[in-house]
Amino acid sequence: MGSCFADNIGQIMQQHCFPVSVNPFGTVYNPLSIAQSLLRLQSAQPFTEDEIVQSGDLYASFFHHSKFAHPDKQSFLETANKFLLKGAEALHKAEFIILSLGTARVYRYKESGTVVNNCHKIPAANFAHTMLTVEEVVAALSPVIKASKAQWILTVSPVRHWKDGAHGNQLSKAALLLAVEQLQQTCENVQYFPAYEIMMDELRDYRFYADDMLHPSSLAIDYIWQRFTEVALSAETKTILLEVEKIVAARQHRLLHPDTESSRQFQQNLQQQIADFIAKYPFINL
Repeated sequence: MGSCFADNIGQIMQQHCFPVSVNPFGTVYNPLSIAQSLLRLQSAQPFTEDEIVQSGDLYASFFHHSKFAHPDKQSFLETANKFLLKGAEALHKAEFIILSLGTARVYRYKESGTVVNNCHKIPAANFAHTMLTVEEVVAALSPVIKASKAQWILTVSPVRHWKDGAHGNQLSKAALLLAVEQLQQTCENVQYFPAYEIMMDELRDYRFYADDMLHPSSLAIDYIWQRFTEVALSAETKTILLEVEKIVAARQHRLLHPDTESSRQFQQNLQQQIADFIAKYPFINL
């Protein structure tokens, strides 16, 4: 759960058949919204019409990313609650929870005083824009982490938030880094993975950035994923991952002439490879 970097790494894990749930409310940028989302998943309390906000012709909630917005109010609620139940089940079963903290800056809806996950293009005058203190970040996440039996891996997103300028971005990242350090010291089940530091120190060349010069490029994401596998995966898991990668690559291979004998043989070999894998690792869903 967390920033768009959580989406990047989560999608890689899904593609490689890890049993993972990724951002059931959509991308979440700040630690207060992450904490609120986790508490909502723990309670599994359904979303109701009272929580819906309207922006133009679309309906959503302050819990959700704009990709959940829908022109039909009931359709939004049905989708939101479907993903809520899936996410709640995943959180209940989770042995590891990975959080990617994007920014310490938050938007607080003036009418209710609530920190929102997404403003949904509602006029800026309706929000107060502030930066969380280290203590506020720790106070939000610490109770959720301590109440869980799972192992938590925290990381600070390498995506730069440029709306507040270069210095503002650094202040925000610094607050997150200091908060994570405190959480490590006070919570036995917290580890830190340095995605931000890898991006800043190992991938300093601008070829590792996307066209906006803020987000990591696909090359950088793959590099950080490889660094993550080095420290987070057991030797057995790494071995299995190599086999999964071969199957994934074969599945993605585009057959130019599918009706030829060689293409049919390729498909047969792939099906046999999959059958052998399932027999060897029946607990992995291909």
